[in-house]
Amino acid sequence: MFIILVFAAITLARSFLMPLTLAVLLFVAFTPVCRAMGRLGVPQAVAATLVTLALLVGVLVAMVVLAVPLTTAVEDAPKIFAELQVKFPALQGPISEIRDAIDRISALSVGGAQPLTVVTAAPANGSGMLTSIALTTPAVFAQLIFTLVLLFFALASRELLYRRTVPGFAAAAERNEVLSAMHTIESSLGHYLGAITLINAGLGVAVGFAMWAWGMPAAILFGVGAFAFNSIPYVGAVAGVLVATLVALVTMDGFVVPILVGSTYLALTSAEGQLVTPYFVSQRLRLNTVIVFIAVALFTWLWSVVGMIVAVPLLVVLNVICQFVPGLAGLGSFLSGGEADEMEVQTLPERSAERMKS
Repeated sequence: MFIILVFAAITLARSFLMPLTLAVLLFVAFTPVCRAMGRLGVPQAVAATLVTLALLVGVLVAMVVLAVPLTTAVEDAPKIFAELQVKFPALQGPISEIRDAIDRISALSVGGAQPLTVVTAAPANGSGMLTSIALTTPAVFAQLIFTLVLLFFALASRELLYRRTVPGFAAAAERNEVLSAMHTIESSLGHYLGAITLINAGLGVAVGFAMWAWGMPAAILFGVGAFAFNSIPYVGAVAGVLVATLVALVTMDGFVVPILVGSTYLALTSAEGQLVTPYFVSQRLRLNTVIVFIAVALFTWLWSVVGMIVAVPLLVVLNVICQFVPGLAGLGSFLSGGEADEMEVQTLPERSAERMKS
């Protein structure tokens, strides 16, 4: 019953917990940056202000740059469905079912309000999707402001937070060790999140240039999509390849070039996952692929798209904490994706023989 209540609370409080979780992860990621500014003589409040403003400006610039291609893509979605039906008559039934399912979900999501249901059920010109985006924008913007404000206060008072947190969890003789462990966790997670962000950005640039070279429409949108999709393990790469291939099938003649476009996207994501990330990410920060898949599925069910993004960083946080807490060593070994330490495995007869000897 307790577990059921916990999951229910996490789901019901998603509007508060999602920005709170994002703020905590951003705090861990940017604390090393603020500490480096502090070594240069920049006050904590000024460093926190610079980091927060940089994030806000980055979000605003991304919104401005992506507004036109994203709006165009939303408006062209019905045309893409129609051209796919013409190009692949066998898909006419499944595509119609997908449209009906989207309409039913849209009707349920607005709680049965008739005017909104009518709007969202009009896929012919894409106005339903645009209306849905317009309705959800104020809530998303409010959560974004909450995240940035909380991040600013946390960064501006990070040393005070440490001084107030450590005494509550450790005896006087252990406080220095606990504080050192917290700094190590912060550094490890900051490097991990920073490396992953840079890798995803590099992949986005590579995918954007590749799509532009193939003559794909809205190449910048594919680059940003690759950056976002790559934050979602496994599912993100597959979704990116499928989207690129489908758009190529609609906008290009024949089947050879669209297949090559999808293959290019797949080759770039495979090179990133098999070569680049293992080289730049520490072995001790890698995770068990089965646990990652389960965590992504669970948080997607709980928090939708945001859950996909925060699932892996939260696992990394838990994994690093387990490495510093002796009582959680077993859980950390289970979460780790590195090679397990060699353990002596004994059969039941061998154990019985040892007990008889003792």
